[in-house]
Amino acid sequence: MTQSRTEIATLGEFGLIRRISEGFTPALPDTIKGIGDDAAVMDLGAEYGLLTTDILMEGVHFDLTFYPLRHLGYKAVSVNVSDIAAMNGVPRQVVVGLGLSNRFSVEAVDELYAGIKAACEDFRVDLVGGDTSSSRAGLLISVSVFGKVPKEKIAYRATARPNDILCVSGDLGSAYMGLQLLEREKQVFLVNPDMQPELEGKEYVVQRQLKPEARMDVVYELEEAGVVPTAMIDVSDGLASELLHLCSQSGVGAVVVEENLPIDEQTFLTATELNLDPVTAAMNGGEDYELLFTIRQDDYHKLKNNPKISFIGYMTDKPEEVILNTKSGNRYPITAQGWKTIS
Repeated sequence: MTQSRTEIATLGEFGLIRRISEGFTPALPDTIKGIGDDAAVMDLGAEYGLLTTDILMEGVHFDLTFYPLRHLGYKAVSVNVSDIAAMNGVPRQVVVGLGLSNRFSVEAVDELYAGIKAACEDFRVDLVGGDTSSSRAGLLISVSVFGKVPKEKIAYRATARPNDILCVSGDLGSAYMGLQLLEREKQVFLVNPDMQPELEGKEYVVQRQLKPEARMDVVYELEEAGVVPTAMIDVSDGLASELLHLCSQSGVGAVVVEENLPIDEQTFLTATELNLDPVTAAMNGGEDYELLFTIRQDDYHKLKNNPKISFIGYMTDKPEEVILNTKSGNRYPITAQGWKTIS
């Protein structure tokens, strides 16, 4: 009898994660949170320990045609630190695993680790180990970060409440627009290698794609303001996707006000130049690594003057409704999806 085969594409990213998690229930008393948040949570006694990991694969997550290895090393650490930040925690140690093909020289590895070292210094973490292996398919980077958070200050995805204020740090859509520019210039280069890239005046969006910064600064400022988010997640897959995670896991709905979305002027102009909708980029672009979080209404006055934080909407008691209120007065359901397998 032939065993049936289910293609991963029929599940998608989130369906696959759900399927995997159904088979694993934490059995140890010090495992507080397993699969389903930005980081796993362990009981260390006085504090919680946080553990997260991410994989970056050549040809899927980065293109070495335009991605400097130093920037790539920095990004590999930063995106994991962002997961610790999303739990309202502080990163402490990092380990790095590499899969290397024979295309890469010792000098190339040195350049990659120069970026890793710069990130470790910026985020005040120690590189404490890792692994290396040969690879037949280019470069693979796997990074894990361990962090800590006081038990009373941890922020989960599943604890937003109706009437909480929805906030986001920084601006949205810029990393996506940076990627669109780099992809455009790559195509120009492939047609004519003598052409110089046209990126003048677009430095900000390009930097946001090539060297994203985990928003530990916002975590520290929340601490200084005496605010513990009622829920939090980092914006890696796009605002829409992350908001749907918050809502589904918290059992609440949300309303996002379009005119409150933080879109940088360079992002807006680049989107217009490329005939793309800036709001679509902000909602679905991904890789901004900003923090999306909810706060109690009583905490609004503590953050209202912080220029790094935008108040973009509110949570409701209608889990079936996650809505975008447009400038024209229309209301649209917010939808999103994760990655699909590449054929």
